[in-house]
This record gives sequence, structure tokens and C-alpha cells, in this order.
Amino acid sequence: MKAEPIHLLRSGSALRTDTDIDTDQQETAEWLDALEGVARVAGVDRAAFLLQRLAEHANHLGVPPSSHPYSLYQNTIAVDAQPAYPGDLAMEERITSIIRWNALAMVARANKAYGELGGHIASYASAAEIFEVGFNHFFKADHAESKGDLVYFQPHSSPGVYARAFLEGRLDEAHLERYRQEVDGGGLCSYPHPWLMPKFWQFPTGSMGIGPISSIYQARFLRYLEHRGIADTSLRRVWGVFGDGEMDEPESIAALSLAAREKLDNLTFIINCNLQRLDGPVRGNGQIIQELESLFSGAGWNVIKVVWGSDWDALFARDRNHVLLRRFAGTVDGQYQTLGANDGAYNRAHFFDLDPELQALVAHMSPAEIDGLRRGGHDFRKLYAAFDAAAKHRGRPTVILAKTKKGFGMGQAGESRNTSHQQKKLDVDALKAFRDRFALPLDDAAVEAMRFFKPADDSAEQRYLHARRDALGGYLPKRTTHAPSVTVPPLEDYAKFALEPEGREISTTTVLVRLFTNLLKDKALGPRIVPIVADEARTFGMANLFRQVGIYSPLGQLYEPEDAGSMLYYKESKDGQLLEEGITEAGAISSWVAAATSYSVNGVAMLPFYIYYSMFGFQRVGDLIWAAADQRARGFLIGATAGRTTLSGEGLQHQDGTSHVIASTVPNCRAYDPAFAGEVAVIVDHGSRRMLEEQKDEFYYLTVTNENYAHMPLDATAHADVIKGMRRYGARGAQGAAPAVRLLGSGAILREVIAAAELLADDWDIASELWSVTSFSELARDAREVERNAMFGAAHEAKSHVARCLQGNTPIVAASDYVRAYAQLIASYVDAPYIALGTDGFGRSDTRPALRRFFEIDRYHIALAALSSIDRAKHAQALQRYDIETGLDAPWTR
Repeated sequence: MKAEPIHLLRSGSALRTDTDIDTDQQETAEWLDALEGVARVAGVDRAAFLLQRLAEHANHLGVPPSSHPYSLYQNTIAVDAQPAYPGDLAMEERITSIIRWNALAMVARANKAYGELGGHIASYASAAEIFEVGFNHFFKADHAESKGDLVYFQPHSSPGVYARAFLEGRLDEAHLERYRQEVDGGGLCSYPHPWLMPKFWQFPTGSMGIGPISSIYQARFLRYLEHRGIADTSLRRVWGVFGDGEMDEPESIAALSLAAREKLDNLTFIINCNLQRLDGPVRGNGQIIQELESLFSGAGWNVIKVVWGSDWDALFARDRNHVLLRRFAGTVDGQYQTLGANDGAYNRAHFFDLDPELQALVAHMSPAEIDGLRRGGHDFRKLYAAFDAAAKHRGRPTVILAKTKKGFGMGQAGESRNTSHQQKKLDVDALKAFRDRFALPLDDAAVEAMRFFKPADDSAEQRYLHARRDALGGYLPKRTTHAPSVTVPPLEDYAKFALEPEGREISTTTVLVRLFTNLLKDKALGPRIVPIVADEARTFGMANLFRQVGIYSPLGQLYEPEDAGSMLYYKESKDGQLLEEGITEAGAISSWVAAATSYSVNGVAMLPFYIYYSMFGFQRVGDLIWAAADQRARGFLIGATAGRTTLSGEGLQHQDGTSHVIASTVPNCRAYDPAFAGEVAVIVDHGSRRMLEEQKDEFYYLTVTNENYAHMPLDATAHADVIKGMRRYGARGAQGAAPAVRLLGSGAILREVIAAAELLADDWDIASELWSVTSFSELARDAREVERNAMFGAAHEAKSHVARCLQGNTPIVAASDYVRAYAQLIASYVDAPYIALGTDGFGRSDTRPALRRFFEIDRYHIALAALSSIDRAKHAQALQRYDIETGLDAPWTR
């Protein structure tokens, strides 16, 4: 069935179809003329005010709101509202062409030589003008007087950033020749990676969606620092250049409402709307720009659309019947892509000639002139007007939706083609066509060899490029690696209660919270601590912080809290210290990253403690944690109510059995599962000193539980062993008897291990040695290093900590509240028979004893495992004595 043609009429600032029948066209014309008169005489602000009042009154009358929450498919900023361009336009276009060429040559040369390195040409080709407007006029760098702007770069455009740094003299030709060849040094990493290029890249954005959410919380943290009086961030801005396809990631849009709610007008997104993702159109049957406008405006953002370049202005001025706008509104992105991939003759035949009015509108234009009608994202004037308006806008964050062509300038080799993203090589004819299109001063030999081009140091291009960056404070991207250190108070001053607990029954979660609560009182360190929760402060016993330090809100507290009469009432304040993020683990971890990288981003070291249900950490936001590692974050992640059997009653999706295994894969994460208060205190103290005083680029993950029990004192001689990963807890059995088995316990299950030792001694007269393992992953890391050193000729008598502790062939049984793979991390580094017990499988809702019995990690199963390695006869007796069922399926199969 042939679709009926859609004819669109103008109605206010939106479009509607003729199916909404106009029963009185004269009245409609009078309303539109009146509105136009107001706009011309009193200005657009007055016209907007009247429209708002009309909308409010219509609502009172029961008139439904418009069903199209977006504006026309045109530029937001009118031609007569554009500011004069402040730079040398021809010069900037020439510099951009040179950078485009070098970026293309870098990727193409690498793949011609090796064929396997990959890389991207088309993304930067579409975003080049966006970046250059920013670099030449808006992106402020750090300088002596103040810190500069923060820029999140679209990762697939990194070749263009490298190519610009080459012109600036910050990278040389040898660097470009080693694109994506880092192993032997001197190479350039694939995407922005601060770990790999620590003085160049500031933010990792290679994983789609992480950049947008991170930039929002970074902008928010700038306000947090300012409102708390820690740093003056009032002149700093966060810019994020992202792709339209990237907006499909949940993280990309997860915090849009936060940015609007907290009025983050220090934040600007520029979304490169080249209409294409990796395989094809972003919205082949729709319009991604209109969709994104609806999304952002609905979330409360200021939206600026840069759809058409200056070449279109004369056509719009002549188009009194808005035939262009009607045609634009009826053209889907898949068709825009096809039009973009073809020349002016094709566009005339398949777009303009489809409507007599459009045909007449371009009758005077040649195919070459039609081909030259650029999209707004490739027009410096249009982009500058948008950037300028965004920087001046107050009260809301701004998003600039810039329409571009993927692979702009690549011609038939990749412009607006579905294969553009994978394009890594161009043939000689395509390279020459690229050279000719951008008027590059390269002869055929230079083109064929894909030589890099850099104007002479005293050339007009180089003088201009450096002058623009000098005016903005220096060069970007650039990462600072240090900040003034912060002194941590003596351990005894704030942790004596944990080191000498006097037998009081408390949970390790309570211990942890009390530790950083005490640290908050320290004059030097206290203001630098950033407590972060995802709506679980009361669960973790942190309600006292509501009054003590307040909950941060840029608006203060505009209401009287329901619990105002209580000691622990919900207190929001503009200078509040606690970040209560609501139910968003992705947001909370992004907030933590902003605080954990403040030493680099702001030159002010902070110490964040993000406390959360451990299940909702590495398993839920592991990609963001990995990005934090890349960004060299420093802080504490606290996996509370941790373990698979300790959080009784909650069940399958709340019980964590894997976080320590995942944490062990992150190179600069130091993960611990302490059992006792003193161990928690020693780890917090050690980590704080490493990160704040020694300025080590590492972060700490601690799992703590909500199980109350008595804690034993921790002697100072054991502190070092706690940090190394295990300490000798004691022994059970006849005094002086050699242990028949070694029992290792981690975190909450150490007490079951201790109880198992009692069973072995009392029921079977078997002596055992007890070890508290605070970190299987740290033990394994140390052992791997010793093993590697030995392989490369180091002294073979060197031993790892685990080898020194567990010498000989005495059987070992290790148990934790995590899957067996966690305890098995050290299995290959001991010489004795080794049995690992863990909680493989899905969680269950039940009591702690029942859960531990089910997962076979309670005292009886630990004792049974020990007997299986020592005495098979006693093992058979134990099965009956402890009423342990045989023949059951393994827990991980049930």
C-alpha cells in the first residue's frame, strides 16, 4: 500500500500534519502574524514568554499539550543572532585540513604496515570542526593562576587529537609512526587512556557511555568543591564531545536529570550527530537529532541544534513557505545518509526535484554548488555561535546537537557510508582526492607515501595555532600527576577502639563507618574525606553523618524535614560533605571517580569512601571501576553487607560471591576481606597513607559485613602481615602438638574456621594452625611477582609471603564467603595438598547458619574437609556425627 504524502504546516515552534485539519485558516494566519510581530518588535524572549503563558492557560482549559517535544529541523540560533567569528576563518580551515590529513595518514600507515592494528578515520573526520572550534576558542588549559576546563574527548577521534598535538610540538613524527604500538615504548594508545599516557590523557572514554555520565558527575564535583570552600572552580567548565550512537548506552543518559536538577551550567555536551554508528544508521527510520532534543529538553537541558551550515542560509531566507522545513521533517536519517553519500546531481534528483517548490528554490544552483551545501557541524561560524551561547547560558546544562557527515572528506571511500567506521585504508586515488578536496600542499609522491605534513615553525599556520592556545592558557589534553600531600593522623588517634575492641560485639561495617567518622574530625584530613552512599546511609549506620557533616545539596534545604525533631534528622546543606546519590550505583561510582581523581583534575587530594551493597559493585558497575583504574583513581570502595551467606534473607541478587575474584583482575586495586576490627583499621590506615602521603596510584576495596560478633585485639607486630594478605591467628589442639592441618579463613568465614578448629581438637584430637587471610588476591599478586623474578634469574631463595607462611606439606583447607576461585588464587604457590571451599552457585534467602550449611562452608564442612586430607576413617565417622547428607547435588547445580 502506497503511503499518503505528509504535508506539514508551521504551528508555533513545531510542525504538525494536515491531518490536524485547519478549520479556519484566516484565524490561524492572524495568530501566526501576531506572534511574528511580537518576535520582531519585542524580541524572542517576549514571544517565548507569551507562548509559555498560552501553554499554561491551555492546560487550564483542558487543551492537551503538543505531542512533538522538539523544534523544527533547523538551527536553534538564527542568522541575525550569530556573533561575529573571532578568528581567522580561512586559517583555521587550513589548519583543520592539515590535522585531518595527518590523522588519516597515521591510521592508514599503521594498517598498511601491519594490517592488524585497527584505528578510526571517519569519526574524527566528522568531528574535526567541532574539536577545532573548541581548541581555538573555548577549551581553557591549566595555567599558573588557575585550573582550566575539563574535556572528555570522543574516543574514536583520538587520531585527530594526536595529529593536533603533533603540530603543537607535543608529539613528534616518531610518536605518530608508532600509533597503536606501545609495547616497546614511544607509541600512542588506541583511545584516551591516562594509565598508558599519564601526562597526556586526563579521562578514559574508550568504553561507550562512560564519558557522558563521568563528565556530569565531574561537573557536579567542581560545584561540590566550590560550595564546601575547598577550591575555587567558578570559572571552570566541563566539555564532553560524544557520538549520537553512544547516547544509546544507558550510562550516557543516566544522569541527565541530575545535571538539570542541580543547575550545572558549567557543563556542555557536544553530540557529534553524524547519524551513523558502527554498522549503519543510528536511527535509519527516524531522526536522532529530534529524538535527542526531546530527551535532553525533557530532562531540563538547554538544547542548541546546529543542523545546517551557512551555505543554506540564503535558501532559508528565500523559502517563505517553509518548503525546506517540511521536506526536512519528512526525511529520515537513513535517507539523509544516502543523500550524504552521493553527489550534488543525486541530491538534486532525489531530494530537491521531488517537490516543485524545492526544485525552483535551487534552480539557479549547479550540482557542484548543491554538493557544497554543508551540514552545520562542519561550519565554523555555526559551531562557534553554539559554543558561545552554551558558555554564556546560565541555570541549566547545555547540549549542542551538531549534524555532521561520518567520514567527511573521504569521498567515495567512506563519506556517509555504512562501512565508514571500519575504514582504515585508502587507495592512492582516494588519498589524492582527499588532498585535492582540502587543498593540501602535498605532491603525488608525498600522498602515495602518506607522509605527515607539518608547516615550518615560523609559518603563519604554526604562529596562529600556538597563539590561540597561548590565549587559552596552554595545551590540551594534559594531565597533572600530583597534588600537595595530606597528612594522615596516627593510627592510635582514631582507631584505638578497633585495635583494642574489649570484646564488644559489633560488625565490621560499623567499625569501618566509625573509622572514617573519626577521621572526619581531624582538622587536616577531615575536610578532604568524601563519604558517598547510594541511598543506604541508614542501612550502614551512617545516619549520624546527616547532622555531623550534612548532605550536600547545591540548593541547601528548602523544606522542613519530617524528622526535624530527631537527633539524626535528614539535613541537606549547600556545604554538606556527604554525597547521598540516590538509587544509582553507576552515578555513585562516577561521583567516587570524580573525588578519587581530584588530586589530578583539581590539584586537591580528596579521600572518598563509597559504601554500598557489595553485590552492586564490581558485578554491576565493573566497567566504570575499570575506567577508574585507568584514570589512576585513589580512594576506598567499601563492599558492605558482603559475602554470599552473611547477608541473610536477601537472596540471589543481593548476595555477593564474586566481587573479590573480579577485583583481583584490576591491576591497581588492592582488595581485602578482613574479619576483625583491628584488621579493618590497619588496612584503612595503610591505604590512606599510600594514597595521600605517598601519592600512589592505587585504590582499595574492602568487604565488610553486617554480622555482629566479638573482636580480638590486634598486636602491632601483625600489622605488616595484615597488609601482605595473611597473619597467623593461632592454633588449636594439644599444647605443643604439631598441626595436622592448616585452616585458612577470610572475612566472615574466619569465625567458622576457628569453630572448625575447635571441633577438630575436641571431637577428633587433631591439632590445627589458624590463619586469618585478609587478601587472597594480594597474596597471589606477591607470589606471582616472586615466581616471575625467579624465571628471569632472580635469587631462587626469595620466597613470597604465602610461601613463607605455609611452608612444608601440611594439608591446607581455605574457606571464604566467595566462590572457590577466590581461595584458589594461591593454590599453585603452596607445596601442600590444598582444598578450597567457597560459595559457588546462586544465593538463597535463609539464616546465616542455613546458608553456610547449604554452601558447605560452615564449621562442620570445614572440619570434614580437613579430615578428608588427614584420616579417612575419621572422615567417614564425621559424616554421621555431624549429620552431613551425602548424595546431594553440588550447591552450584541446585
